[in-house]
Amino acid sequence: MNLKRLGIYLNDHLLGSTVGLDLAKRTERENRSNPVGQYLATLIPLIEQDRATLLAVMSAVEARVDPLKVGGAWLTEKLSRLKLNGSWLRYSPLSRLVELEGLCVGSHGRVSMWKSLAKVAEKEPRLARFDFAFLAERAEGQLETLQKLRLRATEAAFSDTSVETGEQAPVPTEA
Repeated sequence: MNLKRLGIYLNDHLLGSTVGLDLAKRTERENRSNPVGQYLATLIPLIEQDRATLLAVMSAVEARVDPLKVGGAWLTEKLSRLKLNGSWLRYSPLSRLVELEGLCVGSHGRVSMWKSLAKVAEKEPRLARFDFAFLAERAEGQLETLQKLRLRATEAAFSDTSVETGEQAPVPTEA
């Protein structure tokens, strides 16, 4: 087992986890009054649990946290706020869509990571205590819900009630 490469892999996912958690928190704050925010309020603690599990996996295989990657994650999340969303001064329906797309990408990454770690655990006894199959299945369910919310946000972002009129397009109420 190449533990050096495993450490790099885990640090890459820690970077993604850091960005994803910050993105989920920011998106939840901007959407508290709608189904996106309500779902994210339940998802954020689970993402935090996943991040804690990732750190426990790193500890189990003695992979050190790379401070450059964690710092890079912080910078990446802050720079991602500088996107053009059709509205300079306020959150727009396009902001919601782009952020949900980012959360979907992160969830795909979590599913892949847990499945890869399940494979690694077959040869690495220090990982036997982790239920990677459960984590992958849970992340797949979260991704499914995020995809549904993303599709609804797509409708809202491109509806005739738009940012140009100064109105917020509503987010459908089903989750």
